[in-house]
Amino acid sequence: MKNLQLSRRTLLGATAGASALALASCGTSGPGGSGGGGGNAATYWDLSGEPGEGITQGAVDAFNELDQGTVDLTFFQNDAYKQKIRTAIGAGEAPTIIYGWGGGGLRTYAAAEQVEDLTSFFEENSEVKDRFVEAVWGAATVDDKIYAIPNESTQPIILFHNKTVLGDIGAEAPTTWGDLMSIVEKANSAGVAPISLAGQSRWTSMMWLEYLLDRIGGAEVFERIAAGEPDAWLDDAVVEMGKKVEELIDAKAFVDGFQSMAADSNSDQALLWTDQAAMMLQGGWTYGSMKTSGDGFVQDGRLGYDPFPTIEGGKGDLANLVGNPAGYLSISADASDAEKEVARAYFTDGVMTDAVAESIIETGGVPVVTGQDEAMAASEDSDYLEWIYSAIQEAPDFTQSWDQALQPTVAEELLVNTEQLFLGSITPEQFAENMNAASAS
Repeated sequence: MKNLQLSRRTLLGATAGASALALASCGTSGPGGSGGGGGNAATYWDLSGEPGEGITQGAVDAFNELDQGTVDLTFFQNDAYKQKIRTAIGAGEAPTIIYGWGGGGLRTYAAAEQVEDLTSFFEENSEVKDRFVEAVWGAATVDDKIYAIPNESTQPIILFHNKTVLGDIGAEAPTTWGDLMSIVEKANSAGVAPISLAGQSRWTSMMWLEYLLDRIGGAEVFERIAAGEPDAWLDDAVVEMGKKVEELIDAKAFVDGFQSMAADSNSDQALLWTDQAAMMLQGGWTYGSMKTSGDGFVQDGRLGYDPFPTIEGGKGDLANLVGNPAGYLSISADASDAEKEVARAYFTDGVMTDAVAESIIETGGVPVVTGQDEAMAASEDSDYLEWIYSAIQEAPDFTQSWDQALQPTVAEELLVNTEQLFLGSITPEQFAENMNAASAS
């Protein structure tokens, strides 16, 4: 999941967007060693989707005018990228600059010495490190060494709702599980989808698991799972989490055909902004795309957002968040010295510049750099931005997205079992047992 989505993220220009889309359609800009870069240039793979795509393209275009080398940028759709980048890194054909989510995936690359240790770079360039908010460095750090630079915006997962739809069915934003299930019943009675879900992407369904487990068992349950503690997946809270999914499916909470909807098409967002769905659990990066594509849905004040509800008897704090603290960029260990030099220059003078931070705020994102309070307060999206900023500051725990926090092989098993759980083909108990076995292998 990715996403200062900017799509997991304002266009800096129609030309930039068109160029980016063209590159995305090709998807073949080569890796550092064979398909690009070389000499005074570095290749860079990132995720497609506006408004983030335009911002990233603008950042690269601005850097390329500084005469510090050239960055060749290629975009890929989120779902396809994850497998492509793992394959490229494993084959020693990674781009010079690698987009990622930190956490378990980065740990794997670091252990295999596939990405550069950037600790000394940040020690020698402390002004670069000090630009970022402290909370985003954890997912970039492995065994006290820094292997990535944070990028874009912070991206908590948010329960969005359509104010018009809720008003029409006589409901208010849910604060408890009982409230949420009441909305499901009222929406179904009114012929409106209670919850929009792009289930084909799997990580979208996983976001429900993340908040359910937090609210039922508290953040510490997944902390034990992420730490690899034996039998951590067999915690009673995991089974209870699965039973809540069954409750949602039995109540027909998710839009018909959710299993065949993909997040990359933004079809789940479209259902919300066209008044065909009451709620949607998605990354904060979708605010920008809903603003850009929602035909006034955001600008007219019809988009609502609230914390995920509490669950009676649960241990999780209403203020706990899940999601992506930031996007992250690493440097391939297989890149040439000249390519690495260009990448480090881009990290210093291209990543999260004042212009980039300004563009992120313009699209409704919260940039991962300090000193943005005044700009956010002046934004037409100040209510949303300041709500996010406050939530991040006050959250007792901010759990990283599970598929990023876990090792890649375990994360893939998680997505497979999540899909099966939402299809009803495995029970909550089988989900827990399958994941426990996957983690132990």
